Amino acid sequence: MNLENYFWYFNKSQGFSKKTCEDIIKHGNLQKDKLALTGKYTDIKKLSEKEILDLKTKRDSNIVWLNDQWIYNELFPFIHTANQNSKWNFEWDFAESCQFTKYNKGQYYDWHCDSFNKTYGKEKGINFEGKIRKLSVTINLSEGEEYDGGDLQFDYRNEDGPDLKSNIVTAEIAREKGAVVVFPSHIWHRVTPVTKGTRYSLVVWLIGKPFK
Repeated sequence: MNLENYFWYFNKSQGFSKKTCEDIIKHGNLQKDKLALTGKYTDIKKLSEKEILDLKTKRDSNIVWLNDQWIYNELFPFIHTANQNSKWNFEWDFAESCQFTKYNKGQYYDWHCDSFNKTYGKEKGINFEGKIRKLSVTINLSEGEEYDGGDLQFDYRNEDGPDLKSNIVTAEIAREKGAVVVFPSHIWHRVTPVTKGTRYSLVVWLIGKPFK
């Protein structure tokens, strides 16, 4: 899928207020976090020590799931505006749970895309069945000076040829506290290892019926 815009952003003066960011961090830190999972790993309680080590070669971060309406109320105007202004105009009808993520020193999330190769099944419920992830949103909740590393990077690997290095773009704007970045869920991206401090972020995915 060729796109005119691979991501759309709102900087710190346009995005979440400092107070909103701090309220989400406080709220998220009051919950019990857990190790983030990915790929074939779906239940942390069933993982062996070897499997946990394998998981951490791909992803190492701690998360809390949030479903507070006040957070969605903050999010939705940015999503609608980005979807329109970017000219994607993707049709979506449901937002998944918000993922409050903590990246401490040494933690990261290697290259991945948020969309899957098949639709959600019945086991996820009526709001998910037969749908796919279409848009991804990430909000930086930390001040950029509070951590080193932890960069959000995109890789347009399927668009401009085989030279992957030339396709990697660092979203510098994503280091600003309150910056909102919206992008199609099939775009490859990563969070580089944090080398100092803690990076807090909020992530959510918007789903809908498959593209026609």
